[in-house]
Amino acid sequence: MARSTRRPRVSARIHRSTPRASNRSSNRKIRYAVVGLGYISQAAVLPAFAHAENSELVALVSGDPRKLKKLGSDYCVEHVYTYDQFGDCLNSGGIDAVYIALPNHLHSAYAKAAALAGVHVLCEKPMAFNQQECESMIYAAADTGVKLMIAYRLHFEQGNLEAIKTIESGKIGEPRIFSSVFSQQVKPGNSRLEREVGGGPLYDMGVYCINAARYLFRAEPGEVLAWNAANPGDQRFFEVPEMTTAILRFPGERLAQFTCSFGAADCSTYEVVGTKGTLRMSPAYDMVKDLKCEVTIEGRTTSRVFKKRDQFAPELIYFSDCILRDKEPEPSGIEGLADVRIVQALLASAVAGASVELPAVEVTERPEPSQQISRPAVAAPHLVRAASPGSQ
Repeated sequence: MARSTRRPRVSARIHRSTPRASNRSSNRKIRYAVVGLGYISQAAVLPAFAHAENSELVALVSGDPRKLKKLGSDYCVEHVYTYDQFGDCLNSGGIDAVYIALPNHLHSAYAKAAALAGVHVLCEKPMAFNQQECESMIYAAADTGVKLMIAYRLHFEQGNLEAIKTIESGKIGEPRIFSSVFSQQVKPGNSRLEREVGGGPLYDMGVYCINAARYLFRAEPGEVLAWNAANPGDQRFFEVPEMTTAILRFPGERLAQFTCSFGAADCSTYEVVGTKGTLRMSPAYDMVKDLKCEVTIEGRTTSRVFKKRDQFAPELIYFSDCILRDKEPEPSGIEGLADVRIVQALLASAVAGASVELPAVEVTERPEPSQQISRPAVAAPHLVRAASPGSQ
């Protein structure tokens, strides 16, 4: 999307409330407001409600009157709000949860406002811009008793969950090396290219690589090292680097390395090298393509294709079930915080030109194969003043 001259703000008209949707009836649907109507909302989140049987789209929040009118009509949503009316939306009594799909720098403020109003929060990744913002979101949810989940869609996607299962089975031996590339050509003017709004490739794409390394190694890195490539000849990268390469040291002397870029051809792949074989996912992180996994052991390769599917309806189904059954979600705010603290350490390393040690942290919940939820792919919708950030 092009840069906006007006940034949404949180209305002060918010009242502390108790969590909504405590009724555990199996027929109950969790009522959602989608906050932010950019590309990801229009291309994936809004259409996903048709496949999420326990979830209902009841409200839209945007600063664009044209989007509110057209999308409200397209999805039969009666209740539409501007950003200045966000507090009214939260206090309306008509919603149980919000799906926050705003630019990264707004995640924390809007999530905390929702929690204060007793509204459950499903927030796009990265969770926030820094560790302090992440922690404030976690505390706000804990204080008010609402559920907080970060939208890691691949925690419910069959291909990546099967990769976890394969590695844990020992088929490729002990996993020793993780390597990944995630890149695209981001169009000029996209908010991802603004330092204080999107934050650059580490926040937008690197978080996928970091998360994959963590859930495949089932561990947290203790030291990181990073380098940025600025590409001063390209005006797109005046505020953020074109790309970042990172190395993460995990317990057991295992290494993960990745490169994420806003200035290279589309690439989405990771490979895990074990003591007996390798596992390669390519594409690995895409939401609109088939995903392919290849496992090679003693020179013999077997491959499996996971057909493209709706990766957002499973998030809605799972989170709504957590609300209805009063259970804590995985991925939780702790999962989001774990990635953001690594992003911050990598940014600090790139500036200092030296490795950065990370204090030990305990993550007790990780994605499991049992979380797989399958729904058919959605038809490509007509977009209203929104476009893919890359060349696709």
